[in-house]
Amino acid sequence: MTERRAGPGRQYAGGVRLTEFWDRMRTQFGDAYAQSVAKDFVFDNLGGRTVERALEDGMDAKIVWRAVCDTFKVPENLR
Repeated sequence: MTERRAGPGRQYAGGVRLTEFWDRMRTQFGDAYAQSVAKDFVFDNLGGRTVERALEDGMDAKIVWRAVCDTFKVPENLR
């Protein structure tokens, strides 16, 4: 079985495109740090999962983005 990794233009279960999600992540954190946050940071409000794991588990990208916003205090204009 091939492991799917998070990242721009990647797809998850159900073929959901995450282009907008990753655009927002890069706008907020920059290219390299966005990937690090997604891969390494464990979010309590995602059930103790990383962004990558939550998306791979089929969690809606809007819910994941809200968790990122709440945790990192993303400005309202970028939410």
